[in-house]
Amino acid sequence: MEISENNLKTLIHKITLLKEEIQKVIVGQDLIIEEMLVALLAGGHCLLEGVPGLAKTLMVRTMSQALDLSFRRIQFTPDLMPTDIVGTEILEEDHVTGKRFFKFNKGPLFANIILADEINRTPPKTQSALLEAMQEFEVTYGGQTYPLDRPFFILATQNPIEQAGTYPLPEAQLDRFLLFIKIGYPTAAEEMKILSSTTGMIKNKVQAVIGAEEIKQLQALTREVSISGDLITYVAELIRATRPDTSTIAYVKEWVRWGAGPRAGQALILTAKARALIHGRYAVVMEDLQTMAFPVLRHRILMNFKADAEQITADMVAGELLKTISRPKINI
Repeated sequence: MEISENNLKTLIHKITLLKEEIQKVIVGQDLIIEEMLVALLAGGHCLLEGVPGLAKTLMVRTMSQALDLSFRRIQFTPDLMPTDIVGTEILEEDHVTGKRFFKFNKGPLFANIILADEINRTPPKTQSALLEAMQEFEVTYGGQTYPLDRPFFILATQNPIEQAGTYPLPEAQLDRFLLFIKIGYPTAAEEMKILSSTTGMIKNKVQAVIGAEEIKQLQALTREVSISGDLITYVAELIRATRPDTSTIAYVKEWVRWGAGPRAGQALILTAKARALIHGRYAVVMEDLQTMAFPVLRHRILMNFKADAEQITADMVAGELLKTISRPKINI
């Protein structure tokens, strides 16, 4: 992709402006915001998990306001049908000829940014309707394929507490999400700031600072960020080490049922490239890979029953792997 140095600096600066606009409303959660931006630049989708009241929906809505893109929110419920999100055909009449015809009425999936709120509250039939859209960036209805607008970015939320009446996402659909982001409670200082800034009369207004074409340029630039052969080898070794049948690490063999597939390695490299670009670098370093390993792997490593009983998590496995797998000897 040909782009001048000045335009490149302008694009990188707009990422900083985007973060600043989001932080006008969202207090703290800097790592969460960065991970969402990483997924956007890498061209993938995010699954956000956190208890109620941690501003998951507000975070996504604020991000959409800072982006000059179309935005739709879908509240997933047990009675939501696939046609409610994809769209349906309606019968119309030509007032000139009197002939009737079917016209496809596009659903809320036809937007740039989709907030899929409480995705685990809707049945598998509707959850699976997202699969083609997430993977192929198109939907099919009545034998006709309809391309989705680009950029296309799905941010889905789920509540880890209330599991009664929910439909846990199957592993195949979880794997479609580039990142699985867990949102925790704010610090004491952040909570004080939240309480003081959200209970008064003054409300910060978020400005749109970046548009669709610029995001497409940044997504193309992300893939041009360089990564050394040694780091690619490191990623391959890391991913293969998550699989009990090929891993030599006792911790994995004891606690893991299924390891990550090749898509995890692709996701780790792409997100590391995006993170490098966000930080103004044009080459991936070890810090990028280690930071992104947790949100990339936590939904792709399946723990066994013993691990669930002992509360051993995928993040613990990822942490053990990062400590155990030998790093490249070059200074990166």
